[in-house]
Amino acid sequence: MSSPLIIIAIDGGAASGKSSTSRLLAERFNLLHVDTGSFYRHLTSELLQRAVPHTEVAAVQTTVSRLQLSTRLNGRSAQMLVDGHAAGDEIRGQNVNEHVSHYAAIPAVRAALLAYQRGQVDVAKQHGFRGLVMEGRDIGSVIFPQADFRFFLHADPIERAKRRAAEGRQDSVAERDRLDSSRKAAPLVVPAGAIDIDSTFLTLEQVVEKLAGLIAPKLK
Repeated sequence: MSSPLIIIAIDGGAASGKSSTSRLLAERFNLLHVDTGSFYRHLTSELLQRAVPHTEVAAVQTTVSRLQLSTRLNGRSAQMLVDGHAAGDEIRGQNVNEHVSHYAAIPAVRAALLAYQRGQVDVAKQHGFRGLVMEGRDIGSVIFPQADFRFFLHADPIERAKRRAAEGRQDSVAERDRLDSSRKAAPLVVPAGAIDIDSTFLTLEQVVEKLAGLIAPKLK
């Protein structure tokens, strides 16, 4: 009898350490890494390329309803394909950074990705992973509220801005957090019962060890 898959939800604001932590946990425990932020970035890029502004909600809804979403593996990470095409580096650029929170606030966009994100459990099963670690802003609150582990990472906004600058990227982390926290559809919140971790004064390795120490007993 196969063991049940483990689901780990990691939420937090921009540059809180979600992605790096999730990737290292995926490698350590043979988990599928799912970066849901990249999904929203990909859709944002598609809508911008198609000249569909976030202010035209009906047009956004019509456009996303016609998109075909599928998944391929990029190492241990799930990569979303839109109409069979993968995203490029443009989804990490300033233009997408400035618009992604606006598109992500539209209920139709979140609804379009809800089933797709939950469907990553099947992707993990099909490829022999022990489970998945999914990062985002509403994973523990909306996507997988019954996840085996729910973590929320946060850090001082100044520290997070420094992290983005060290990556050579421009990103208004405080403004994005304000938009994501104030939206009506699945706002950025610390899920009730989630383990809240302040990564401001912790190294990446310390954060990973803290989470891994809690996860490891579940996988024995």
